[in-house]
Amino acid sequence: MSWAEIESEAELRELLGEVMPRAATKDRPRLHERDREWLAASPFCLIATSGADGSCDVSPKGDPAGFVHVIDDTTIAIPDRPGNRRADGFVNVLKNPHVGLIFLIPGRNETLRVNGRARLVREAPFFDEMIVKGHRPHLALVVEIEQIFFHCAKAFLRSSLWKPDSWTTDTLPSQAKLIKEVQKVEESLEELETYYGEAYGKRLYR
Repeated sequence: MSWAEIESEAELRELLGEVMPRAATKDRPRLHERDREWLAASPFCLIATSGADGSCDVSPKGDPAGFVHVIDDTTIAIPDRPGNRRADGFVNVLKNPHVGLIFLIPGRNETLRVNGRARLVREAPFFDEMIVKGHRPHLALVVEIEQIFFHCAKAFLRSSLWKPDSWTTDTLPSQAKLIKEVQKVEESLEELETYYGEAYGKRLYR
């Protein structure tokens, strides 16, 4: 099969057209009050990073709404919580500080996007303001904002993401069954079911 591949920005622009004026001017370098309100209402974000070799990673972060700490008009901090300790995105940041963030609000079809430079911080006074259920983060991703803007709703509308009648949560097997099928692990299926049950329950913050 022959593919018609685009190999230059000129070809891309010929196909898509020029950037709409409103879209071209929507990014800003510092937080607006509305941005602060969005962050205060958001319980979830995606963090995109890239290593020195160009390899990429996207990691989800979530906590109660307002979990992102605003340090000032150009700096935010995202707490890290216990996970599988791969730390792919964090390792990337140590080699390439550029990050892209997307902040979501459940039921809201628009998103808030942030691009900037990140660093890892293991201790700071604001950690006390990121305690959840008695657990203080041991690490935070501090992001210096270079670009921030609101992204339109079209992707969410096309996907019907927030419409419960479109959800198909039982289409695929449980996480334990998926892991058992696609990955070589020593644990039995029953042990994996127990592990994920505890990890998603009483060990969510430890």
